[in-house]
Amino acid sequence: MQRICVFCGSAAGVSPAYAQAAKQFGQALAGRGLGLVFGGGNVGLMGAVANAALEAGAEVIGVLPKALQAREPGHQGLTQLHVVAGMHERKAMMAELCDGFVALPGGLGTLEELFEVWTWAMLGFHRKPVCLLDVGGYWAPLLAMVERMVDDGFVIAAHRRMLIVDDRIESLLDKISEYQPPQVPRWIGDGET
Repeated sequence: MQRICVFCGSAAGVSPAYAQAAKQFGQALAGRGLGLVFGGGNVGLMGAVANAALEAGAEVIGVLPKALQAREPGHQGLTQLHVVAGMHERKAMMAELCDGFVALPGGLGTLEELFEVWTWAMLGFHRKPVCLLDVGGYWAPLLAMVERMVDDGFVIAAHRRMLIVDDRIESLLDKISEYQPPQVPRWIGDGET
């Protein structure tokens, strides 16, 4: 395990706990000798996690679509900043550069990135851990919806269990370091539920 990709908000959110958790997560990555891959911006939680990781001595790689540069200025102090053509290239490069994914609080972009890499894992396109850092119960409503999807037969329980959730940073990083990809069916009706 060399690098963790973090999906999180380009805003800081209402609660100061979100920015504090982002800073602590960046520091914890550096403390374990892990690098950070992220969206490349210097704003919101993205900037907080990147700055904390950099200050603690971690390698930090940003991947920013050219079209977002005007709204989301690229971080100028990174180990590397890749400016790519669009969102699809951004997500593909971020996935290629990392060994696991963690979503901190964020908005629609964070959700989209999370669900894409989780779906890729479900389909067997990668075997990397996909995780949520549940700061102050932020992800609880989403997790309730996912449980409803399982209950109603749209998601199999084995796929739900692929998502690692923890509200403690060190515990989450321990789970990532111990991660063994499960052998799960790809479709409803393939056996395991």
